[in-house]
Amino acid sequence: MKKTVFRKLRNQDLIEDYNRFRKTLPSKLPKQVSIWDETLIEGENTPTVFLTYSERVRLAKYMDELGVSIINIGFPGFSEEEREAVRRVSNETFTQARLAASARITKEDIDACLNSHIREIALSTPFNNLNLKFVLKTTKEQIIKQTADSVEYAKKHGFTVNFILEDASRTPLEDIIKIYDTATKAGANRLVIEDTVGILRPLSTHYLISRVRDGLSERTKDNKLLSVRCHNDFGLATANTLAAIEEGITHPQVCVAGYGERTGLAPMEEVVIALELLYGINTGIDAHKLNRLSQFVEKSFTWPLAFQKPIVGEDAFSHASDKQVQGMMRHPLSYEPFPPKMIDRETTLYMGRHLGEASVQAYLDLQGIKATPQQVTEIARRVRRSQERLDKGEMMITFYEIKKLLRQLRKGLSEEELKRIVKQVVRNP
Repeated sequence: MKKTVFRKLRNQDLIEDYNRFRKTLPSKLPKQVSIWDETLIEGENTPTVFLTYSERVRLAKYMDELGVSIINIGFPGFSEEEREAVRRVSNETFTQARLAASARITKEDIDACLNSHIREIALSTPFNNLNLKFVLKTTKEQIIKQTADSVEYAKKHGFTVNFILEDASRTPLEDIIKIYDTATKAGANRLVIEDTVGILRPLSTHYLISRVRDGLSERTKDNKLLSVRCHNDFGLATANTLAAIEEGITHPQVCVAGYGERTGLAPMEEVVIALELLYGINTGIDAHKLNRLSQFVEKSFTWPLAFQKPIVGEDAFSHASDKQVQGMMRHPLSYEPFPPKMIDRETTLYMGRHLGEASVQAYLDLQGIKATPQQVTEIARRVRRSQERLDKGEMMITFYEIKKLLRQLRKGLSEEELKRIVKQVVRNP
C-alpha cells in the first residue's frame, strides 16, 4: 500500500502522526504480518448463510490474488458434501496462498482432511473446565492424550499442523501452557490462541500472549509459532488482534467484513488497513481489491453490510454535516483518515437538510460560479427544503418492508419442517 500522501503531508507540517512516534511503537512489533482468512468456514457459519461451490472457488481464488497467506477452505469431517467441496477446491490452482482445513482432535477428522488432498490442518479443542464438563464430557488427561496422538498422527501423514486452543481466553494459564507444550512436543508447527467469546480487552490480550510466550520460551522463542483468533462479541476483535500483533504475533486469523457466528471475527479489511497505515507493517495484501472482495462476499452471503462499517461500509467516506462537507471541498483529508482511492473508493458528499451557506459557497467556488449572498442563502434553503418535503411515513414503511424481506432471506428450517424430515427418516412402529 502506498504511503506517499501521508509522508508528503508530514513534510508540509499539515498534520501530525503520533502513530509513528518511536515511543508509541511496541518493541515486539513484527516487520511483516501474514493474513490467515477464515471466511469460507467461519464466515459461512453466519446464520442461514451458505455458499455454492462456484462461489466458494471464486472467493478462494480472489483471496489468493489479494495476497492472503493462508485460506481455511472448510471442515471435511463435518459431512460428505463438505469433504467433497474441500477436495474440489484443493484441486484448483492457487499461486500464493496455502490452503488449510479444520479438524477436531480425532483420527476420523484428520483422515477426512487427508482424503481431501489438504496438507495444512487446523486441529482444535477447548481445554477449560466448562467445556470439559458440559461440552466434551471428558477429562483433562484424555484431552491431553488425544492432542498428542492427533498431532503426531497428522505429522506422520505430512501435515503442517496448527493447533487451536478454543476458549483459551477463559482457560487457566497453567492449562494453556500444558496443552500447548503437549502439542509442541508432538510436532505442532503453530499454536493459535482463540478468544472464542470475545471477552478479552487489548491490555488483557497483551498480558495473556506475553505470559503464554514466556511459558513456552524454553521450548520455542519464535513468535511465528503463535497465532491469534479474536471474536467480536464486545466489538473488540480488531483492537485485540492488533494488540496480539503488538506482542509479535504474525499470523492473525480474520474474516472478510467480520462475518461469522454471532458477531463474527476480526474483519480482514480493518486489520489490514490498520496495520498498513497506522503501524507501517507490510501485510502483502493488495488493498485496492479489499472493497470489491467485501462486495462479493456480501452478495454471496445475501446479507448486507452495515452502512457505517469501517473501511468498506457505504458511508465510510460519506459526509452530510455542513462543517464536514465544507471542509472536504477545501481539502480531501480534512475529515478522512486516508484517501479512499487507496482502496478504490470515492468520497461522497450529501447535500441535504444539514447543508449551510458556507458549503454552498465552497461548492460554487469550485465550479467557478458567482452568486450574491442572497442567492447563496436561497440555494441552501431550497436544498434543505427538498429533503424536508420527503414523506417520512412512506420512507418508514419502505424501510420495514426491506427489513421484513431480509428476515425472510435469513429464515432457517422451522420446527415443523424438521419434524417432517425426522418422520420421513425415522419411522417408529
